Amino acid sequence: MHSLAVPYALDALDPDETRRFEKHLATCARCTDEVRALAADTVRLARAAAVPAPEDLRERILAAVRTTAQEPVERRPVPGPGPEPLRTPPRRAPGRALLALAASAAVLALVAVGFLALALARTDGELSDERAAAREIAHVLAAPDARASTGRDARGRGIAVVASRAERRAVVSVTGLGRPPDGRAHQLWVMRAGSAPRSLGLLDGETPVVAKDLSTRARSLAVTVEPDGGSTQPTSKPLAQLALESVGFGE
Repeated sequence: MHSLAVPYALDALDPDETRRFEKHLATCARCTDEVRALAADTVRLARAAAVPAPEDLRERILAAVRTTAQEPVERRPVPGPGPEPLRTPPRRAPGRALLALAASAAVLALVAVGFLALALARTDGELSDERAAAREIAHVLAAPDARASTGRDARGRGIAVVASRAERRAVVSVTGLGRPPDGRAHQLWVMRAGSAPRSLGLLDGETPVVAKDLSTRARSLAVTVEPDGGSTQPTSKPLAQLALESVGFGE
């Protein structure tokens, strides 16, 4: 069960394995520590520059999977004339989530932000909702046409996005905005050609959100400061804005 910590964090287990591992996680300090360590690793990944992945990255990952030794199975004595035969766990093929992460460093950085936010907020009562959000994020990232883009201003304020035109969805994360003033909130908008801006909801810090039902006319994403509870239309200039042309939108 210990070897399932990483694929669990990447949402790469099937439903039966997920249920078994979550029962194990409740009583295993070792796996709890490992999951927390994975969250720390994603901090470094999230700060990485968004650059194209090396051409041989996929082959290197698959080679590592083939050559990484499995954890030994503990031999437990049983009564009888001979020892219990050892059963070697089957070697697991890399999950689709892992292969999707190899697509580009930009995608890897953004999904790291998403899983980090979910992991840090994790409590037993929130587990179901968080895993549902993680699956929704993973669905966008695994789309065959998923493309990534990111931008920041001189003050470090920016928006990162992975979008699928076919799915009409995007995973959006903001950085460097800080906390809004008391009584105010950060609100995310999609700017569309020939139409008024459409609200995508209020932001909870840097926790990523999934923008749904995006029109092909969506030209950019923007974040403004609005009164608590949000506004029907922007009432201030954008703190950060990102064009969507490079990810397949903006017709």
